[in-house]
Amino acid sequence: MIKLLFSSLLLGAAVQAADLPVAASHLVTGPESQVELTNTGTQPVNAWSLAITTALGEGRTRQSILTVDAYLSEATRDVAGFPERLDRLNPGQARIIQLDAVPADATARIVAVVLEDGTAAGDPAVIQSIFERRGIERDDLGAVVEVFMAVLDSQHGMPALQEIKRQLAAGSSPGAESTPHRAAREAVDSYLQRATAENAEQIEQLLRGYVKVVERQYELAVRHAQQKN
Repeated sequence: MIKLLFSSLLLGAAVQAADLPVAASHLVTGPESQVELTNTGTQPVNAWSLAITTALGEGRTRQSILTVDAYLSEATRDVAGFPERLDRLNPGQARIIQLDAVPADATARIVAVVLEDGTAAGDPAVIQSIFERRGIERDDLGAVVEVFMAVLDSQHGMPALQEIKRQLAAGSSPGAESTPHRAAREAVDSYLQRATAENAEQIEQLLRGYVKVVERQYELAVRHAQQKN
């Protein structure tokens, strides 16, 4: 956690405002940088992009953009270890976001947001990239759900776990594995490590609970993958 001491010593970088329903303020610079985001609108914001701009000299600047896409938080916020920074930002809610170290002359501003109803505002290119990633994630989640359901509809216990492991391993490409696929593969490996002939049915039920979470993620991805006007 960042101590309040750093806020008083390192605060001083300008924070630019944007005419968007999320405001960036109280930028703390230095080795433990952070910024506060506040939803000033009337509906939840489930994705936002924060631009950090630094001066390079001779009138040149560098801009880095941090995007947090929290549209799946409806399905994942109750999972143990879920990070608050990946939850949606509700109306009136403020949240501290930890940043990589930024210099004292840095500025921070929100450049794009996506609202819960699927509408968006801000930089069109940034918004497009958010929805493109969502489309890819939707397809990746759908492929994982397909593997789970194809096996669990016909097999049970240890054979089901082993067959899911086999199919996920067959679909795994080193260096190109999607996040949903890797998460599913690691979850199944974890369940198999705990499974025995005696508790296989109980482990299967735990796996089915995990599958329900993934199915819910897929439903959300289908709903939120297309921008609304």
